[in-house]
Amino acid sequence: MGARYLRTVGAERFGALRDRVVGPFGSGLNVVFGRNEAGKTTLASLIGGVLFGWDAVDGARNGHEPADGSRAGSLVFRARPDGAPSAASAAPAQDGPIRGEDAPADSDLVLARGPGHDAARAAAEVTADVDRDTFRSLFFLTSDELRSLRNTPDVTARLLSAGSGTGASPAQALAVVQERLDACTSRADDARGSLVALTAQRDELRCQLHAAADRMASYRRQDTELRRLEDDRRDMAERVSVANAALEGLSACRAGAEELDAEARSLQAECARLREDEARAAAEEDELARRVGPRLAGLTASEDRVLRDRLDALGSKESRRAHAVDMARGNLSASRAAYEVVLETADDEGERAHDAAARRLRLAMAIAMPLALLLCGLALFVFARSRGSLSYTLVSLVLIGFALIMATSAFVMMLRPDKSADARKERLRDTQWIMLQDQKKLESCLAEQDELADAIRAELEQAGLGAADGSLRRARALLDEARDVRSDCALCRQRRQAAGVRLADATRRLDAIAVQRAHLFERAAAEPDTTLSQIDDLIARKAAQRDSLLEASERLSRHHGELRQLLAQAATDTSFDELKVRYQAVNTRLAQAVDDFERLLLAERLLQAAIATWESRSQPEVYRRASHLLSLMTDGRWTEVSPGPDGQLRVTGPDLPAHDPARLSLGTCQQLYLAMRLALLLTADNVGRSVPILADDILVNFDADRRRGAARALAELAAARQVIVFTCHEEVARALAEADPSACRIDL
Repeated sequence: MGARYLRTVGAERFGALRDRVVGPFGSGLNVVFGRNEAGKTTLASLIGGVLFGWDAVDGARNGHEPADGSRAGSLVFRARPDGAPSAASAAPAQDGPIRGEDAPADSDLVLARGPGHDAARAAAEVTADVDRDTFRSLFFLTSDELRSLRNTPDVTARLLSAGSGTGASPAQALAVVQERLDACTSRADDARGSLVALTAQRDELRCQLHAAADRMASYRRQDTELRRLEDDRRDMAERVSVANAALEGLSACRAGAEELDAEARSLQAECARLREDEARAAAEEDELARRVGPRLAGLTASEDRVLRDRLDALGSKESRRAHAVDMARGNLSASRAAYEVVLETADDEGERAHDAAARRLRLAMAIAMPLALLLCGLALFVFARSRGSLSYTLVSLVLIGFALIMATSAFVMMLRPDKSADARKERLRDTQWIMLQDQKKLESCLAEQDELADAIRAELEQAGLGAADGSLRRARALLDEARDVRSDCALCRQRRQAAGVRLADATRRLDAIAVQRAHLFERAAAEPDTTLSQIDDLIARKAAQRDSLLEASERLSRHHGELRQLLAQAATDTSFDELKVRYQAVNTRLAQAVDDFERLLLAERLLQAAIATWESRSQPEVYRRASHLLSLMTDGRWTEVSPGPDGQLRVTGPDLPAHDPARLSLGTCQQLYLAMRLALLLTADNVGRSVPILADDILVNFDADRRRGAARALAELAAARQVIVFTCHEEVARALAEADPSACRIDL
């Protein structure tokens, strides 16, 4: 399968990246430029997560897990062109959907990881010879990673051995072999398969076999002695058994009778107490019933609800009657006040005199004005006649006619009666009639209220609530008290019933105790009326007889028991056979362990020789390339990288002595470790050929000259591998573009 390169990155849900496609990338040098928080580091983590699995989400590392769902992303790998690696970079870079000729081709390899997708199998084509640790150490470069080169020999061995086609690191194989050799010679308690442990186990089993043979001979002698004691012990056991049976029967009868008598006394005391409780509960129930009366005490829940509903209905009627009385009283008070006001107005003499004077004034005016107009009209008529003026004559006639009309009106006014007096009388009669109607209404409402009160009192008497004296509020209070009394009475009945049940149980138990006591004495062959002291005398005599037999039997039994126990252990003791089997098994395991140890020693020598040969052939090329790259980065100040006697790196310049990395500045130290990583990747150019090299702002601590040198070193690596540099510095992007004009730039 040919080499591939990363073409596009799809971020469905990963950290702050949502539904974005970044690319297309070129097969050589790529520069991803973006400001802080644009998502550069997130994009690099997404690429590593799809290839090797998501990072764990914990407090030590940002796993870029979105808040509303699981992580999901995809990578598209395209076959590397046969020409220069950067030739495919001519296509314009973009951040968004890929369309047209940049869309995924049928030959592209798509790796998707997320819900419903597992990129592990498909990623094997890209990462077959690179594991997660190698990727993080050599293929994913960060500023922090360039401060050291952890596990340099192991990483170098793993990378170069994979490049050599062995498929596994000889250093790892040697470590496994040495670990198994240490396990073979370990003296630790848990190393049970080591040669030391197996040898000690074999010696211990040999000693146990000799001790087991001695025990078997002793068992045979003890078996002969046991058979001689069997007959004597059997006779003595029968005699002791008879004595024990009699003694046990008497003792059981004594203990049972004492226990039953104690239980009977306790039950008799309990019966007396239960009778008292039953009587006390009945008395309390009667007292509670007398407090509210038998009628209220015997109400059921449904009857109580019906009675309360009736009281509520009567309360509503009572409220309506009271409201009607209040309204009638208010109306009567208003009509009475209106009548008194009208009456006071009719009795006012000054008002009547004022009305008469006004009437006379109106009459005088009605007479004076027509008379004056008549006189003026006559004078004007005489004057017109003397002058012979028609217009004055007409005016005088108009005045005379108007005077006659006003005189007629005055005459009519004199004849018209006084309407104000009549109106006062009419108003007085109306207010008096309204007052009388309101008074009758009040008397009717009071009569209805008294009638309702009598009906309520009668209904309360009928319901057993006569103590309320016609008050619905007191009637409700009596119902509440009766409800509490009924609850207390129910508790008293429950107590009385419980006491009755327990009393019946206790009585039945007393009868059963009497029957059990008779059966006990019958089984012990004693009279039912035998006292406990008489039974104690019988037990003492039987015990003395039994003790005399036991004293003779104990000697036989003790010795017989010891022999029997030993022989019983011997009968079930398979330790001798087990020891022989275990001894043979340990011998077999020990022989196999010796063979394994010899094979491991041979493998160790062969691996050490292979590693020495491999290191002498591969490592010089790594240090030669690292020296070239470091000289390129430092502009010839440091020109040689070599391993020291202790395995640590040493750097040397034309005019500078050898230094270890700890004595270099931060920038120079990072340039050294960058040169080592690039040299390893250039040397093992067939390892991880499809895995992109990710560099996240690794040139931030370099000055301008060394940044340009590092850019040229990255360009050399990009000639053989795909390199993606993430940066937020414009000057870094320019330096990379100067080092490789065909570099592909992508702006986030």
